[in-house]
Amino acid sequence: LRAALQEGSAQCQQRDFAAAAAKFSTALELCSKDFAIEDPLRSSPDDISRLVSWIESKLVICYLKLGQPGLALHHSHRSIIQNPSHFCNHLRQAACFRCLHRYSEAARSAMVAHCLYVLAEGAGLDTSDLLQLYWQAMIQEALSGEVSFSVLYTPFEKEDKADKIKEANKTFAEKHPDYVQHIFTDPHGIHLLPEKAESHPGQQYLLTLGFRNKEIGKTVEKFVTQKLPVFPGQKITFSPSMEEEAETFWQNTGKGIMAAMAFIGSSKIKDERGPCARAIEQFHHASLLSHLQRGEEHAQVMAQAMAELATAPYLQRVSQEDDKLLQSLMADAMDILAGRTGERVWTKIQKV
Repeated sequence: LRAALQEGSAQCQQRDFAAAAAKFSTALELCSKDFAIEDPLRSSPDDISRLVSWIESKLVICYLKLGQPGLALHHSHRSIIQNPSHFCNHLRQAACFRCLHRYSEAARSAMVAHCLYVLAEGAGLDTSDLLQLYWQAMIQEALSGEVSFSVLYTPFEKEDKADKIKEANKTFAEKHPDYVQHIFTDPHGIHLLPEKAESHPGQQYLLTLGFRNKEIGKTVEKFVTQKLPVFPGQKITFSPSMEEEAETFWQNTGKGIMAAMAFIGSSKIKDERGPCARAIEQFHHASLLSHLQRGEEHAQVMAQAMAELATAPYLQRVSQEDDKLLQSLMADAMDILAGRTGERVWTKIQKV
């Protein structure tokens, strides 16, 4: 194992990334066969997780350099699952999303990286500023390519939220008359923007969205305001005979909904619906992809859900009840990825 890691690192320095990826893949295989443990009595599971995460992060770099961001993204999710508190793992995930032109998700990863950096490192100003600039650039990229919805951020202190939401909706309609088919302000969670702390210390915002398509707007609002998110079109996924209808739904509506949901997550660290809400959204998304027989995309979204669940306790306070749900969903995700079937917490949530 040590030889494989040394050779892989040397080949990275020589910029032979294909050979390096092969060596790091061999190292991962050796870890899975318990070669990461020299002395079982002295090795802790955390040490092994950190080593595996480091190897996965090296594979992310190799595949990005080889122009394979999809494969790199898969390994970035796995590096986060093994070591969710290290900000660099999230920053590499942001780079993968950026290469895939998934800018809203890249913005979220950069936001999480910045949050973890501030919490763990005491925020060296240069690095903190660079992380914020990256996060800001990804939000701008996401908005510049978006034609189905527009947004407005309204500074929020401790005013009456209901009044502030009414005011925000009215202001949005005046500023964005092309996006007034459906307007709503996210009531769950206060949003943050990548602004230097000295200029806006802890400034929080309300996020208002307006849509060109009324149906998509109404569905996104329903999705965001429910405590337990339910993916639109979910009934379709229970009927295999309606596969064509599900595909039509995904192309016409589903993609637009997921784009809006991803953007909402790009500036919201804490979610009042609970720490598992975003992961549950991804479980629903994965269910639809599975029904559409998109196996590779399904596996990617499930791995992304696991990375979200692993990171959640580092971003917001988790109650005992939420922790139980979080661990059950993590176990469900592992079972789903392994192809195991059976009654799960996730199955019960779908039935409800």
